[in-house]
Amino acid sequence: MKKKPSMTVWAQACVAALALAAAAAGHAADVKERTLRFAFQSNKDHPIGVGAQRFADLVARKSDGKINVKLFPNGTLGGDLQVVSALQGGVIDMTALSSGLLSGQAREFVLFDLPFMFGSGREADAVVDGPIGKKLGDKLLDKGLVPLGYWELGFRNLTNSRHPVARLDDFKGLKIRVVQSPIYIDLFNTLGANAVPMPFPEVYSALEQRAVDGQENPLISIQLSKFYEVQPHLALTRHIYSPLSLLIGRKSWDKLSRDEQQIIQQAATESQAYQRQVARAEDDKALETLKKSMKVSELPPAEVARVREKIKPVVDKYARDVGEPLMGELAAELARVRGGK
Repeated sequence: MKKKPSMTVWAQACVAALALAAAAAGHAADVKERTLRFAFQSNKDHPIGVGAQRFADLVARKSDGKINVKLFPNGTLGGDLQVVSALQGGVIDMTALSSGLLSGQAREFVLFDLPFMFGSGREADAVVDGPIGKKLGDKLLDKGLVPLGYWELGFRNLTNSRHPVARLDDFKGLKIRVVQSPIYIDLFNTLGANAVPMPFPEVYSALEQRAVDGQENPLISIQLSKFYEVQPHLALTRHIYSPLSLLIGRKSWDKLSRDEQQIIQQAATESQAYQRQVARAEDDKALETLKKSMKVSELPPAEVARVREKIKPVVDKYARDVGEPLMGELAAELARVRGGK
């Protein structure tokens, strides 16, 4: 009986190529025409909006135009807390919001709002991109939310219409709009101010009508929202660093194929470094712009020390929500970064 000739290397290569082509065809067939609704509070020119547009462009390219990410800026679909609820219900698909606001979903997220915790963006990156960021993100999975990564909102600073803030005593009596989070309310009330929680889209009108004296936000948000038109005083307090959590609702995520999920996750990861770079560059430029129309003050080191001492009960209270093990991990990670290891 004559022996069959063995398959040549060339023939093997042809079979392999056909298999890859078949796999590729199968992959393409698993990406459907979809529209994802992405809601956020800022305008399109803010680093959040710029990051959202980069994410949308990446998704479109990776899906060959099949998946359209439609952006809803300026809080048009509701405030942050409303949007989170809509994500959980499957009414809205995606958002990017200040990570500390998620403490209502998983109390450990208050870690990101602990005052004077981070000294630089580099320190924050090490925490959110490492085991701590992942552990926190995983706590959202059974809350109907899927974490895709962390963007940046930045260091928060204080503005007001009454007087410069350069000492601890200058906080006293100021009516300050804060985000809808208990730690912000406790923080400013402890400093002697009157904290007024309020959704971001309502802030400008409240400042203009003197319903509140001031507000606190990163510099780029202050500039793009034109708060300088109704706020003559800016204090560079850098009291809280706010990372942004990029989220998709679990109901929306579960409707996607594995290939579609991979596209969304890859686009989120690729947009992350870009968005942070934009946020930091724009924050620097915003300060130079704001100096032209606002009186800028800073807290001297001695006053920062007084502020830290004054708010220690607030830090201790919310550190208990984070828990000793996670606080220990945070301290160790910050020590590692600060030590340059």
